[in-house]
Amino acid sequence: MSKPSIPKGTRDFGALEMAKRNYIFNTIRGVFELYGFRQIETPAMENLSTLMGKYGEEGDKLLFKILNSGDFLHGMTADEVANTSTLKLASKFCEKGLRYDLTVPFARYVVQHREELLLPFKRYQIQPVWRADRPQKGRYREFYQCDVDVVGSDSLLNEVDLMQITDTIFTRFGVRVQIKINNRKILTGIAEAIGEADKIVDITVAIDKLDKIGLEAVNEELRQDGISEKAIEKLQPIIKLEGSNAQKLDTIAEVLRDSETGMKGVEEMRFILNTIGALDTPKGSLNNELQLDLTLARGLNYYTGAIFEVKALDVQIGSITGGGRYDNLTGIFGMPGLSGVGISFGADRIYDVLNQLDLYPQETVTGTKLLFINFGEKETAYCMPIARLCREAGIATEVYADSVKMKKQMSYANALSIPFVALAGENEMNEGKVTLKNMTTGEQSLVTPEELIAAIS
Repeated sequence: MSKPSIPKGTRDFGALEMAKRNYIFNTIRGVFELYGFRQIETPAMENLSTLMGKYGEEGDKLLFKILNSGDFLHGMTADEVANTSTLKLASKFCEKGLRYDLTVPFARYVVQHREELLLPFKRYQIQPVWRADRPQKGRYREFYQCDVDVVGSDSLLNEVDLMQITDTIFTRFGVRVQIKINNRKILTGIAEAIGEADKIVDITVAIDKLDKIGLEAVNEELRQDGISEKAIEKLQPIIKLEGSNAQKLDTIAEVLRDSETGMKGVEEMRFILNTIGALDTPKGSLNNELQLDLTLARGLNYYTGAIFEVKALDVQIGSITGGGRYDNLTGIFGMPGLSGVGISFGADRIYDVLNQLDLYPQETVTGTKLLFINFGEKETAYCMPIARLCREAGIATEVYADSVKMKKQMSYANALSIPFVALAGENEMNEGKVTLKNMTTGEQSLVTPEELIAAIS
């Protein structure tokens, strides 16, 4: 009989892995709450009518669809089933799908609960999402996103907060990152400036692949999309633009001087970058580099303003955080005019980065701090009240359940990296004390329960 397995693109997480993942979630949650965001949750599955058409054609193909319960073939003949396209069959068989991200369900939530919400509404969400993508390194079919969004505010101070949140989170993780920022209005202006305004989607999708496939492949994709050679030629110096953020903005402002939309994007970028640059703290504005990258496009159709992406500098992996402003997202659910901006942290990729760089604090991966050795029924009865006192003092404590050889119990402590072991035999019980052993140094001392708690605390 073959061993059971799990679907490709998914993973099991044991106790050690979960300790690491909880460190990630708790760190991110703590920073979100520092900036006044509150947590919500939405269902794992949404109506397909909520999801379809929100992620572009490519995104729609990656949606996991759920067969209707009961007789999903009801009302269809065998001939219709045999001669109907897969997509049309799916539309008849499937009314629900697993969520692709947390942003569209959040937009649905806002519209559905709009009478209850106080705007601006600042929410965060830490939940799994699913994509029928081809599994590869750093890319999974089931993965967690940690999203933070503001809706009901046009202020660019929200973008400034998101950049600070991003910088703070990765500083706390000890991961060096580059935070890339751009603006969809600037990209629209670039398309106008090169004479291809109606090809904005094709242009942004192509140049967004620059880091992955290189300049020549991007240019070839632009040609295949019907972009003229003259326009591609005009695009080259923009794609290759270098210098400081201020220099890039000055140059692109000159290129876009005749584009009202493009100049609006330039103004927004100046405000964000200048406000962040003016943050006066002992450590400066941000701990990580914030770079204006005019090739950053982010393929999702709903971004309308600033867009962000974060890449780790010391690990070869795709983007680990991304987001942007989506002024018209709730309009697709019948609530136009509500501005929103958000950013999503890819917990699974962050997990891989921290693993590769070995950046987990020791206390986050060590569960039990104190183990009482079990010498027998009488000794255990003596240790149990002391163990309870330790737990009441906030010390994670175990009493070994079985009275087995001491070597086996000590091996258990070593295998789980338990830093302290307490032993109580006849001598210790007579004195009302225990022997405390430091498993790291090997030092032993005879202590009272109060001294035991003080030593470990």
